[in-house]
Amino acid sequence: MVEGRDIGTTVLPDADLKIFLTASPEARAARRSGELKGADVHSTREALIKRDAADSSRKTSPLAKADDAVEVDTTELTLAQVIECVVTLVEEKRAGK
Repeated sequence: MVEGRDIGTTVLPDADLKIFLTASPEARAARRSGELKGADVHSTREALIKRDAADSSRKTSPLAKADDAVEVDTTELTLAQVIECVVTLVEEKRAGK
């Protein structure tokens, strides 16, 4: 498994399974602030939005969901639920579903 902002579109465009994880800016900022131990959620949210805009509009390898990627919105999911979802998608792919 490999993760990154241009993996499914640039690095491994022929991968058998591509998963594009998303979440609301609010959820992402809350998670990141928790990781950074006390970082301001509002400032973190603004920084994430700015980075997403820059990454999505860059000329080389822009952040984009591959046409054949499965999008998983993790806004309301716990880490354990995200892992379970990814494992299920892999198992389904292996089973030919």
